Amino acid sequence: MTFMRCFLLVVALTPLALAANSPSPQASPNIIVITLDTTRADRMDFLGSKRGLTPNLDVFAKDSVVFARAYAQAPLTPASHSTIFTGTYPQYHQVLVFPIPLAKDLPYMPAILKEHGYTTGAFVGSIALDPTWGVPGFERGYDTYDAGFSWQNFTPATRYQTMERRAGDVIDHAVSWLDKHREGPFFIWVHVYDPHSPYDPPQPYKTRYAKALYDGEIAYVDSAMGKFFQQLKAKGIYDNTEIVLTADHGESLGAHGEEEHGVFLYDETIHVPLVVKLPQGESAGKRIEDRVELADVLSTVLGTVDIPVPDQVQGQSLLGFLEPGTAAGDAAARRWQNRGAYSQSDYEHITFAWSALQSLRSGKYLFVQAPRRELYDEDVDPTDRHNLAAASPAISDTLSAKTKAFQKTTTNTKETPKQKLDQDKINKLAMLGYVAKQPDSVYAVPGQEGADPKDKIDVANTVSRINNLMQNNSATTRCDVVIPAIKKVLVTIPDIAILHFHLGGCYMADDNYRGAVSEFRKAVKLDPGFSNAEMLLGQALMGIGQDDEARVAFEHVAKSEPSLIDTHIFLVSLYFKANRPQDVIRECNAVLKTVPENFGANFFLGMALSQTGDFQGAVAPLQKAIAGEPWRPRPHMILADVYEKLGRTEDAKRERDVAQRLPIPGSTRDNPPSNPQSNPER
Repeated sequence: MTFMRCFLLVVALTPLALAANSPSPQASPNIIVITLDTTRADRMDFLGSKRGLTPNLDVFAKDSVVFARAYAQAPLTPASHSTIFTGTYPQYHQVLVFPIPLAKDLPYMPAILKEHGYTTGAFVGSIALDPTWGVPGFERGYDTYDAGFSWQNFTPATRYQTMERRAGDVIDHAVSWLDKHREGPFFIWVHVYDPHSPYDPPQPYKTRYAKALYDGEIAYVDSAMGKFFQQLKAKGIYDNTEIVLTADHGESLGAHGEEEHGVFLYDETIHVPLVVKLPQGESAGKRIEDRVELADVLSTVLGTVDIPVPDQVQGQSLLGFLEPGTAAGDAAARRWQNRGAYSQSDYEHITFAWSALQSLRSGKYLFVQAPRRELYDEDVDPTDRHNLAAASPAISDTLSAKTKAFQKTTTNTKETPKQKLDQDKINKLAMLGYVAKQPDSVYAVPGQEGADPKDKIDVANTVSRINNLMQNNSATTRCDVVIPAIKKVLVTIPDIAILHFHLGGCYMADDNYRGAVSEFRKAVKLDPGFSNAEMLLGQALMGIGQDDEARVAFEHVAKSEPSLIDTHIFLVSLYFKANRPQDVIRECNAVLKTVPENFGANFFLGMALSQTGDFQGAVAPLQKAIAGEPWRPRPHMILADVYEKLGRTEDAKRERDVAQRLPIPGSTRDNPPSNPQSNPER
């Protein structure tokens, strides 16, 4: 029996412990994992910051074990969270970018704990971690996965109702769930997204930190965490709960030329806070200076509750640090002696075809494998300003060999499932600042050819800036701001499909259909699977009267993405104009299968059926169209003609009388919509 398990058993049998504020005795502790998105270690006062941003987290740190040198394995949300919860490196779990699914055969913390009797819940702060959009498979093992984000009605003003939740709202959801699951043991994951760009802290932090909005986000999150811990204490949950608090990655904030994150592997994005509060305050106040990784979190959590660690897990338990002088502690010390910390970034390779990056922190050195490799002595150069790779080739060669060997021995040789990327999801993730696309390969080997990201970082910054502009400006001013920015970046790198897509959308909004056609064609050529771009290409072609080409575009989208209902609606209109009633019938049925009350689909179905001589079949859809929008005269007139063909003279007369009392034919209220967005039934 492990040291921690012995400790927990003693606590469980101690009368005073049983009399504490816990709502009911339980042998197994509760577990809470908190991930602070995009949070730098150097903003934590308990890690040496002098900014005064984290008074509540400082108090929490005193109750906990602080790992002062913890490193993320990737500077991107899906890859890093996958490492935290599977205990495997990115090259093993292969969730390198959005939205590659998490493989079902990977070890996964909530699923493991669920199998061992834990009630499980997840409470996330962004659409980026909603399994429906950004991370398919993350819902595995959860009784409750509280996401449910929706893109509908998104504007900058509705951001916190559609794409993101404030930390306070995430915590409210978690606390409400805890009130209903007091018996335990429970496992919950609480994720707050606030420090991610665009930096927009609520008041009073927005005013107080007007010149440093990122710091304002950190201060706000600290306040929210303080309230969360107070509620856990008030409910008698805090003492018997293991709480792991960390960040998925940091933020560059201009260091080394990178404005945000996702590309570089320096400390600004890779060094993260890691704080572990053990049940009943065991080892509180300890500070571990050894280098550790986020891949170690899963083994540590399972070790605390004496659950066997699956063989696939690559990280190591950190509990040995808490047992100095014991056999377990000595073994941990030996394991950690000369242990490095590995990280990699693949976003720039998958998205822009630049070189991927790998890094290894070993001894006093940070080594970065890149086309122009980098070596820094962090003892004397903690901000990584002086590249020693050329001056110290022997050291660089040694660390390069170690980096390549480590990646090779930790790579999953089994092909993991791929998912054809839903372009609707890609466009929404782009509005969060990510350019997502289907990777051509699972991962890039160290030193793989491609541009050195150091030479291209301005392009990545500009793409992020454009996406932020798309989020922060109203629909009426967004394109005035975005068009010049897009045109500027396309001069130097013209092959980014999402930028042509955004530019085409702006031209469409200004009724510049020819300009829109040109941009959407470029987007589809660069990314043949870009269904939304091809659908908008079809609409733009309709705008310049090229119906035949538009029909080809919509037919291709309908084949590749049959769930995009808008595509079928446009095909209904085009087939009707081309006098192809059988095709109209097929497309109307495709719409009505999902949206049975859709006015346009019912109306056109009735007309098409009457054209084929199926007058009896035309009655029901025409009646349904009239029930939905009774003020339109045309459906009454068409139904009157159908009744006449069926010999129902009185019914025909009634419908004509109704039509004559309604607005004259040709008025705007009489025309069935071809644009799905104008249909109130959708």
